[in-house]
Amino acid sequence: MARVDYFHDPNAPKANSLRPAVSAFVQDDTGRLLMIRRTDNDMYAIPGGQQEAGETLTQAAIREVKEETGVDIEVTGLIGLYSNPDHVIEYDDGEIRQEFSICFRARFRGGHLTISSESKEVLWVKPQQIDELNVHPSIRLRLQHGFEARSEPYFT
Repeated sequence: MARVDYFHDPNAPKANSLRPAVSAFVQDDTGRLLMIRRTDNDMYAIPGGQQEAGETLTQAAIREVKEETGVDIEVTGLIGLYSNPDHVIEYDDGEIRQEFSICFRARFRGGHLTISSESKEVLWVKPQQIDELNVHPSIRLRLQHGFEARSEPYFT
């Protein structure tokens, strides 16, 4: 499914849905960050996706990371709550979703980097390499907050 992200765009379509989603800021022992290159918009992001019925938010984060990257994680904290109504995502099935995402901090526990139907590339990125990647501003905000190691979660 293709998607288009609108961010502070006055011509953006009006959202018609709001669904809980999660993402995970996963670092290895050397400080590298786990990232994917998405198949739906060709941008780099941290792994994540929609919560499914019957699972907790942390279970959703663990599942999404495993599905998109092949990596096992342990959720260790909360980076922030992101619900910017000026960020809408239009899918080719007619859904136009307002951003609503919970970003967790997580620790690498094992597994092997594996691409999926949602990730055409999975990689460990050194913090100084992130500026070279095509990353959406909403994801850059999560990365900024993750690297800041705030004592309190961010929220909007």
